[in-house]
Amino acid sequence: MAVGDVERAVAGAAATNGVVLVAMPRVDWLNTHGHFSLPKAAASATPVLQRAFDDLGGNEDEQRSKRWGSLPSDLLHLESRTMVEVDEMQHFTSFRLLTLRAAPSGSVDRDRYAELCGRWSPKSDRYRASKVAMGFPGSHGRARQRAYNDLLRDLVAPLMGYRMVRVPVPGFSVDEAYAAAADRLPRLLAVR
Repeated sequence: MAVGDVERAVAGAAATNGVVLVAMPRVDWLNTHGHFSLPKAAASATPVLQRAFDDLGGNEDEQRSKRWGSLPSDLLHLESRTMVEVDEMQHFTSFRLLTLRAAPSGSVDRDRYAELCGRWSPKSDRYRASKVAMGFPGSHGRARQRAYNDLLRDLVAPLMGYRMVRVPVPGFSVDEAYAAAADRLPRLLAVR
């Protein structure tokens, strides 16, 4: 499956229900330095992100010395200012389970995500386990970095005026993504 197929399936499913999702433009507040480079409007997230960063074995010197750049996100519903993140198998790790307790209510269905992490982490924790990631040295560096970046989005997006919706599709299936989006997105994205 090509990169972006699942996200395109989610956007396609939403479109069949009259919900237009566009590629999320990159934003400065979501960047490679994480909580070390947040704008003042998001400063209240710093203590929680620091604790998670430490729990995940992050290295502050490495994180701060990364080349600065904005991080990609998946989709955006412009009308409601809702970021839609499509979470495939690699997001359901024991490291993400560690960060779920810090996620704000409403951004993630914690019980559902905890259950999915429990079910998928034996496989997900092995997925690219040797892939290194600057800021998260050692084994599972990329998985720890991904869990941190997911929490970064969960915490900072609402502080920057965005709603956050996550669509879990751990089976990498376009059909699964389509069904999840067609079922959940129209009601989740209802403009309030």
